Amino acid sequence: MGHGLLILLGVLVAVFFLFNVLPGDPVALLAGQRSDLSTRDAITKELGLDKPLPAQLLYYVNDVSPLSVHEATEANQQKYDYTTLVNVGNDVVVWKMPYLRRSFQSNKNVTDILLDHFPGTLWLAVAAMIIALVLGILFGVLASLRPHSTLDHALVTTSVLGISVPSFVAAILIAITFGFYWSHWTGLSLTGQLYEIDPFEGRQLMLRNLLLPAVALGIRPLAVIVQLTRSSMLDVMSQDYIRTAKAKGLNQRRVIVGHALKNALNPVVTAASGWMASLMAGAFFIEYIFNWKGLGAVTIQAVQNLDFPLVMGATLFVAFLFVLINIFVDLLYTLLDPRVKLD
Repeated sequence: MGHGLLILLGVLVAVFFLFNVLPGDPVALLAGQRSDLSTRDAITKELGLDKPLPAQLLYYVNDVSPLSVHEATEANQQKYDYTTLVNVGNDVVVWKMPYLRRSFQSNKNVTDILLDHFPGTLWLAVAAMIIALVLGILFGVLASLRPHSTLDHALVTTSVLGISVPSFVAAILIAITFGFYWSHWTGLSLTGQLYEIDPFEGRQLMLRNLLLPAVALGIRPLAVIVQLTRSSMLDVMSQDYIRTAKAKGLNQRRVIVGHALKNALNPVVTAASGWMASLMAGAFFIEYIFNWKGLGAVTIQAVQNLDFPLVMGATLFVAFLFVLINIFVDLLYTLLDPRVKLD
């Protein structure tokens, strides 16, 4: 847990200073180019932009920290919606939800923007992981049943290619091939959303729009799972208890599914859990290519518009997901392997 907090703090500091060296005027985005000087000064003071950069960082950390110190005013109570813990003179130590500020571009609460777009990224990552697991385990088992055969060499070579090709390159190739040139056969399009509005039938679930971006995102974990499953199955199939099961006259399907595959999946499950965090981040460019409405699309647009609060909020949100999933994987290790202890 402590390591996770240090990671979040490191991400916050790095992105904060990197983003502040970029050219641009956030006050102009909020107030408009034709605003008067007094309005610009008020916005500058509210955002803390009149302070030195280290002071701005501390001000931002105080905003995003659940345990923070604020001036005891009615405006701050409405802004942060906090619960007072201790009164310290004119200030109060409070407990609150992390305040990610408001978007420079839309003036909406950054937390609300992220929560609105998070389901799109989550569905995309989950779909990619399901495709990777189902096909990866299937191909890995097939390769292990006939080691050094033509099928085995083809699957291993293809998996190496899948690991080597960057996701955004694979996404462009998949989008052009199946969503443009072959669209009249596949029935798929270059862009689309999970839900679409029909003027007669209302809101409709369009799972076919999820297929191409999910395949593009799932290629790399699929390739890794193929090799992990193949290697683990070859190791398990050489064990004594598998030879004993075969000697008892059990058919091959029961030996593979009932005995070998169950024990071979331990490294696959832990690897898949770790990949979920990577898929959440890797979805950013995939979403941009397929015009999928998720965290990636809104974050890239925020970078282009120099929308500092939204970029910082999205970065911290994804970093938090990384930490949370890694903690879950550590707990999963203790369930899969009794020799692993949390302490």
